[in-house]
Amino acid sequence: MELQESIRLLYPPEERAQLDISTVKGDASNRQYFRVTGAHGTSIVCADPAFKATDPQSYPFLILRDLLASHSIRVPELTGIDHQLGLLLLEDCGDLMLQDEVPLLDNVRLAARYRQIIDTLVRIQSIRPDSESTNATIPFSLSFDQEKLMFEFDFFIEHGLKHYFRGRLDDRAIDQLRDEFATIAGLLVLPEHFVLNHRDFHSRNIMLFRDEPVIIDFQDARLGLPQYDAVSLLRDSYIRFDQELVEELKRYHFELLVRHNLTTMEWAEYLRLFDLMAFQRNVKAVGTFCYQTTVVGNPSFEPCIGPTLGYLRAYIDARPELASAGRLLEPLMPGNSR
Repeated sequence: MELQESIRLLYPPEERAQLDISTVKGDASNRQYFRVTGAHGTSIVCADPAFKATDPQSYPFLILRDLLASHSIRVPELTGIDHQLGLLLLEDCGDLMLQDEVPLLDNVRLAARYRQIIDTLVRIQSIRPDSESTNATIPFSLSFDQEKLMFEFDFFIEHGLKHYFRGRLDDRAIDQLRDEFATIAGLLVLPEHFVLNHRDFHSRNIMLFRDEPVIIDFQDARLGLPQYDAVSLLRDSYIRFDQELVEELKRYHFELLVRHNLTTMEWAEYLRLFDLMAFQRNVKAVGTFCYQTTVVGNPSFEPCIGPTLGYLRAYIDARPELASAGRLLEPLMPGNSR
């Protein structure tokens, strides 16, 4: 059955023939998105092959959507599903991403918007298992442990170093770099500081609908340092901020964490872990961009590789723990020819 024909089956028979179905650009995943316009307005349909293979009761998107909504986090409404076809019918929250709004804002409004987004982030990071659930259920059973952090570093090694940047580092240097990555990952596994993280909290996953932030692409949420999502937002591969604003917003995030009793860190420790986490998160992002470019054949992510690598030097210069990895990564840094 054609996918568009399957989508029509989500609607009453008398409406199906009049539906207008158009493709919506999605993220770097196997999911496909469609905007469906009918007599009663528009909706978004997500077609996810993984949904067909998963019990709806354990499907992460549904679990996380309900969890976030129950804690007053604005996420798209769910209006229908067809498990057998792998389809979810969702509220249409428009096309305006936070990324699109940023160039339109002056400094005052930009800072205000990002403080609003950080307010939402801290509400997410405040979520704990309720009294009827346990830490054995997702997302609380998942974390940025050593294995997960190294999976992300290894993804960069495979698709960045061995493919996109093939020949820049020899095998010995790659092995040395992986050892450095393992040490850095170990510094970030601090379960006593873990909170719930969206995992991909950047400007393309925050929609603005009727001037209200709406959070999307939250199905991979897991526990980790509060800096993980803060890094995604403030060291965004798609947006560059004035450093003074970044420092102001880091401080705002930290003070909210303290106010809500979500951290026992001192400010200096928050900053140190922010830089270490930013190094890991940006390296991971480069791996994804290289994979999309060389394996998927999606060139739209390639322009993000250089700017994201460009973030690394500041962390490397600031933190001695990153110095050895920085020396090994030097051939990849912007300014070195491919």
